[in-house]
Amino acid sequence: MRILLAEDDPLLGDGLRAGLRQLGFSVDWVRDGPAAERELRAEPYAAAVLDLGLPGLDGMEVLASVRRAGVSLPVLVLTARDAIPERIRGLDLGADDYVLKPVDLHELAARLRALVRRAHGQPQELLRAQGVVLDPAGRSVSLDGQPVTLATREFDLLQLLMLNAGRVLSREQLEQQLYAWGQEVESNAVEVHVHHLRRKLGAGLIQTVRGVGYLLQREAAKP
Repeated sequence: MRILLAEDDPLLGDGLRAGLRQLGFSVDWVRDGPAAERELRAEPYAAAVLDLGLPGLDGMEVLASVRRAGVSLPVLVLTARDAIPERIRGLDLGADDYVLKPVDLHELAARLRALVRRAHGQPQELLRAQGVVLDPAGRSVSLDGQPVTLATREFDLLQLLMLNAGRVLSREQLEQQLYAWGQEVESNAVEVHVHHLRRKLGAGLIQTVRGVGYLLQREAAKP
């Protein structure tokens, strides 16, 4: 999933970007408040990690601005400010969660995954559909209880479709959420990944809605 990281400290920002990428996130990194505000208004990120002490525009101002503009993506605030009134103010302005510096990378990743799941109406840790079980934390997939090996981009695409089960996603929407800045996108990349997923997980798992995009049906409710 593609996230925005807004952090002005070059060492911390570089470390978080590299670490989150290793844990399966596509990360765009900005270093000041105006850039964070601009990107959050313009790009369809799954979530944002927002430092409060940003130059040019404080993180609180960025948060207030994008919420007023109707941007509803989950925002996790990253801060050294541990005073309770500051945290209350951030939550009232629209923050979804807080992580205090120094940051534990795995906790940060877990909190991001939880925020994204809840934003998509997925309360459970594991995503399920038609015998397929996807574990976002372990980055593993099984079909009818048997492990299935997926390439990195195949896993990312499947996760996107399962998070958005019941909703048709266009190729453009999928590309926007799969690829960070500087990552080259082949013109038929999504189609190729869908073909491989169908071959590995069954032809009926992902439906093509002609002229619109791709659909993965919701898991039927159990009686």
